[in-house]
Amino acid sequence: MSSLQEDPEAPVPGTAAHVLILHAVADYEAWKRVFDSAATMRKEAGELSYRVLRDREDANNVVHFSAWTTHDDAMRFFQSPELEEIRRKAGVTAPTFHYLHLLECGVLQQPPGPGPVKEPGE
Repeated sequence: MSSLQEDPEAPVPGTAAHVLILHAVADYEAWKRVFDSAATMRKEAGELSYRVLRDREDANNVVHFSAWTTHDDAMRFFQSPELEEIRRKAGVTAPTFHYLHLLECGVLQQPPGPGPVKEPGE
């Protein structure tokens, strides 16, 4: 039985909204310090979990993939003037936001991981 819904616009019960952000940064290490310092702010705005990925060949191309309580919460946060200023300070250029509906997910096998999952503010 497939977990796909007939209407891809309909939220999947029991799941979060997802956001994929692609952006270039001036300096990954500087961006990461700002990103980490905003963990409490992101959590209070409705971010539930996140993954940060970097391009294999250009460490300053960053992907932030996150789950949120709702798309509205995520959009309100990402479009806020406060966050625009934080992005400027972090050296972010031309972020691209994709607000996504989960259709299906699964695990075929556990890949070796980079280490333990971090709690916000760690």
